[in-house]
Amino acid sequence: MKRRATRPQRLPPVHRVRWSSAFRIIPTRFPPVALFERLGDPSAWEVLAEIEALTNARIRDEIGDIATVPPSERVSGPGASWVMGAFAHRRPSRFTDGTFGVYYCANRRRTAIAETSYHMAAFYAATREAPLDVEMRVLQGSVDDRFHDVRTRGPWRAVLAPANYAPGQALGARLFAAKSRGVVYPSVRDPGGQCIGAFTPKAVGLPKVATVLRYHWNGAHIGRVFDYATETWSENERPQSK
Repeated sequence: MKRRATRPQRLPPVHRVRWSSAFRIIPTRFPPVALFERLGDPSAWEVLAEIEALTNARIRDEIGDIATVPPSERVSGPGASWVMGAFAHRRPSRFTDGTFGVYYCANRRRTAIAETSYHMAAFYAATREAPLDVEMRVLQGSVDDRFHDVRTRGPWRAVLAPANYAPGQALGARLFAAKSRGVVYPSVRDPGGQCIGAFTPKAVGLPKVATVLRYHWNGAHIGRVFDYATETWSENERPQSK
C-alpha cells in the first residue's frame, strides 16, 4: 500500500516591515556592563568574553550563551547589549520554547507598556506580591526587515491565544528552522498595536534608552506608570487577557 505524500506545512506570508520607532521595555535591575559594545570581531567573542569573565563575575551573567547566535548575525556598537541580551539569555515566550532567543518590540510605547505590564502582573499575582514599584527602561530603536506576517489572523489565530503559547512556539520553531527573520503580529494585550518577535539580532536596529518608567503594582495589576522624563503619573488600563 502506497503512503500518501506529506504536504509541507504552510508558513505565513513574508512582508517588509518599516518602523521608524520600535519600543522595548525591560527592568532596570542592574546597570548595564555594555560588554557587546566593547568587543570587536564577533567571531572571537567567546574567547574574549571568557578572558574578561576571569576578573569580572558580572560578565558571566551578561554574556549568557552567545554560541547560539552565528557570528554573522551578531551586532556590536552602542546599544548592542540591549539586543544581544535577548538572544544570549533564552527563555520560553510566545514564539520560542527557550531553545532560541527572541527580541520582542512594539510599534508604539503604549503597546510595549501593555505587553510588559500584563506579564509582570501575572508574575506578581502568582507570587502574591504586596504592592510595590519597579523601574523599567524604555528602549527605542527602529525596524526595517522582512518578517513572516500573521497580522491577518485567519489561519494563524491560534498563535495569538492570550495564554496558550504552544501553537505560537510550534510555529516559531518551524520559522526558526527555515531561517526566518522573525514574526510580525497584532498585539494580544493592546488592540490596534503591533509587535515583532525578531529571531536574529540583525533584524532590529540598535536601540537607545528613551526614558525610565516606574510601574506601580497595586496588588491586582499595574495600575499606574510614572515617567521620569515628564515627572508625571498616568493611569494604566488593565491589559486584555481574554
